[in-house]
Amino acid sequence: MSKIRSFRGLMEDNTQESIALHTNDGLTGYRIVKFQAVPKQPMTLDQENVIKIYKVPQTTVDGDVDFSDNRLLAVCCVSYDNDAATPAIGQSVIFDNEIFNQDIYITHEDVHAGGRPCNYYIELEQMKLDLSEQTVTTLKDIRNVGAE
Repeated sequence: MSKIRSFRGLMEDNTQESIALHTNDGLTGYRIVKFQAVPKQPMTLDQENVIKIYKVPQTTVDGDVDFSDNRLLAVCCVSYDNDAATPAIGQSVIFDNEIFNQDIYITHEDVHAGGRPCNYYIELEQMKLDLSEQTVTTLKDIRNVGAE
C-alpha cells in the first residue's frame, strides 16, 4: 500500500530549495502525483512564474523549460495579467511519471519583471521498492548526477 506525502512552501524569485527524500538503503521510492502553484498575491500583480522540480541541484535558476533534460521531473507555470480585460490565473502542469529515491530540487523564476514570490504544493506517492527496483532507480540517479 502506498502513502501520500505532501510538501509546500513559498519561494522567492530566482531561488532553489531541496526536499530531503533519500534513505540509507534506497528502498523507499517516490512518484509525483500532484504539483500546483499559486502566487503570493494572486489576482493583484502581473507575474509569470515557472517552478520546476529536478532530480539534481541546479547551478542556474531560470524560466527555460527543456523536456529533453532527463533530470527534469515536473514543471508548473502560473501567469497573471493584471491589465487584461478579464484577468485570470492560468496554470499548466506537466510531470514525468518516473520513480525516484533521492532528494529533489525545486527552482522558481518569475520571468516577468518584478521578481514576485510564489507558493508551491507537491504530493508524492511513497512506495516500498524491492532490491531490483532500488538498484535501477539508484543507478539512474547516479547517471543523472554525472550528466550535469
